[in-house]
Formats: sequence, structure tokens, C-alpha cells
Amino acid sequence: MASPPSRTRTPVMFIHGLWLHSSSWQGWADKFRDAGYEPMTPEWPNVPDSVAEARRHPDRQAGVGLAEISRQHATAIRDLGGVKPVLVGHSVGGFIAQHLLGQGLAAGAVAICPGQIKGVKAVGPAQAKATFAFLGNPANTKRAVSLDAGQFRYAFANAVSREESDELFEKWTIPSPARPLFQLALSNFARHSPAKVDTHNNNRGPLLLLSGKLDHTVPDVLTRSTFKRYRESSALTEYQRFDDRGHSLIVDSGWPEVADASLTWLADQGLT
Repeated sequence: MASPPSRTRTPVMFIHGLWLHSSSWQGWADKFRDAGYEPMTPEWPNVPDSVAEARRHPDRQAGVGLAEISRQHATAIRDLGGVKPVLVGHSVGGFIAQHLLGQGLAAGAVAICPGQIKGVKAVGPAQAKATFAFLGNPANTKRAVSLDAGQFRYAFANAVSREESDELFEKWTIPSPARPLFQLALSNFARHSPAKVDTHNNNRGPLLLLSGKLDHTVPDVLTRSTFKRYRESSALTEYQRFDDRGHSLIVDSGWPEVADASLTWLADQGLT
């Protein structure tokens, strides 16, 4: 876990999603540090410090769910001694960013291709294909599961070349608990779902929802539907879309464009 940030800089916490490691944010952390922020990259519960170690010990995080992931990041925020960070989350990390923001724990958030919150009902064939291999087996709720190269290509890296997809797969992918995937997918059937976010909080910080039009794992329709869930809140919520990007947009060769868009939006909100 990164050291607590300097109190002279705005802390920014990066939160990854399924099948990626916190170290995948390194380029973002460097760019945000150059822009005046102090980056933090806390890990999910029980995830080892490196990609190699996470691959060697997949069962350490088996069964971890949304509540545990959110709670661990909330603890890291509280360790800042009252300073509210900016949050940048991707996929499940984008859900976690919204969950923490809704609790008033952050100054603002950028949720990139965020996992669907309770109340979002849109779904498409691409998303079903990207997740069926794991959701089709209920026993996976207690397991850590891995993508193979073909699954990663379809779910993450369909908008880049095959060569780049294979490089990203070898560099960044790790096993991840399947439980969050089930919790997000089944949230509308659970009365007390951990996927519920306070979308009515009028006092929270601003939120930007970023989407990739070519995303198979979190299709753009889901992000737009999430955006609509916030319409009853007077707090600022905005939506932006990258028409040529898929789910890998935070780690593939086009990530600087997404990071720059996030930095520009945060600066526009005075969150620097």
C-alpha cells in the first residue's frame, strides 16, 4: 500500500477493478503526481503486493465481496485524518468510488466504466458473453477466478490490436474474487444488496462517469443508465464517452488521453 499522502497536496486514491492489480495504476499515479496530486493505490483485501505474487496465491482473496473492498478503502481514507481524497476508480473500482462518494468520504470522484449499481437494469449480449463463464457457476462466489487470453481479449481489450491485448494480459492480469461480479449482476434481486449507492445525496462531491463506447464488460448503456440514477440529486454528476475505447482504456496505449480528460474535469471542479 502507498504511504499516506503529504498534507500539502490533494490526495487521489486509485481503485482498480476485477482482474487487474493496483500497480496497473502506476502511469496514472505518476501523471497525477506531476499535476500536483499525491497518489494512493491501496489494494483490495488479501491481494499480494505484486502481480506475480497474486498469480501465485489466487486463493488468498477468494470470497471477498463489495462490502469488504469498500470498507478497506474507507479505512485508508479515514487514516488521512479528515482529509477527503479525490477518487478514481475503474470497473468494480468505479462502483467503489461511487459507494464511498455517496457516504461523503471523498471530495469528488471519476468512475470509469463503473460496475453497475443497484437500480440499473440495462444489460446486453456483449456483457452477458463477457461474464457468463463465471456467473454460470454459483460455486464461483467462493472462488478466485482468472481470465484466459481469449476472455481478456473479448472482455477488456477488444478495441486494441491482438498484439497489444496479449501484452496487457501478460503484464497486468491477476486472479480475482468472483463474488463482486455476482453481487453487481444480482443486485436488483437482493433487498439489502451491497451494490446499493446513495444516489440521492445532495451534499456529496462532484462525480464524473466515463464510458467506452466499445466496452463489452460495462457497455456504454450501463454507464448512461447509471448517470440517470443520479438525476434526483442536486450534486453535480456528469457523463463523458470515448467512442473508440473498450474496457482496457485505463491500461492500454490510449490511457493518457483518459487520464488527461480526468485531470481536466477535476481542475474544472476545483479539485486540485
